[in-house]
Amino acid sequence: MNKSIQVSVIIAAKNAELYIGRCLRSLINQSFSDDKYEIIVINDGSKDSTEEALKQFLGDIIYIKNKKNLGLPGSRNIGIREAKGQYIVMVDSDDWVHPEFLNILYHHLNLNNNLDAVACDYQLVNNNQSILSIENCEQKPIACGILFKHSHIVEIGLYDKSFLAREEEELIIRFKKKYKVTRIPIPLYRYRKHDQNMTGKKKLMKKYKIRLKKKHLGK
Repeated sequence: MNKSIQVSVIIAAKNAELYIGRCLRSLINQSFSDDKYEIIVINDGSKDSTEEALKQFLGDIIYIKNKKNLGLPGSRNIGIREAKGQYIVMVDSDDWVHPEFLNILYHHLNLNNNLDAVACDYQLVNNNQSILSIENCEQKPIACGILFKHSHIVEIGLYDKSFLAREEEELIIRFKKKYKVTRIPIPLYRYRKHDQNMTGKKKLMKKYKIRLKKKHLGK
């Protein structure tokens, strides 16, 4: 790992032309020192103008283009393997963060050697950026917005690529079997509410909820 890079931000992007600019601008404009973090963007087989949208940011990011679509967990694993930071954090390509996001999470984790990972609360927002609710990250956890120790994620085996949905839940379950995620009760992450009205999406989530229970609860 590169000792000067403390935090690696990993973004897996597929067909993200509408949102990736806002996401990256929020990460580039952090109060955290520029030389202490890197932003890794994995283009996972986008069919829209995501690559075109990324061109203006190429001087600020590490850009990886998958030869074929690998899915979210597979793409994030590529980013984790590429990461040079002591800590890693996942950010979805359609989300964005507060200017103090990295600074607060990093110093909270780095100054407390007994902690394994820290997570901030988040604002649930719609496409118009209106705040729908403020969520407690312990009560409604998401893998995005959690600053992990890089070595811990490698140790538990990265993301399970076989989970095409609920991959974040599956990762957190395995992580919490060995480590603890400590809450920071400040909403520093903006999580865009996804459209769950599609029948296919609902079926997929239900299918992997059953798989999740079988894998971890034997049900």
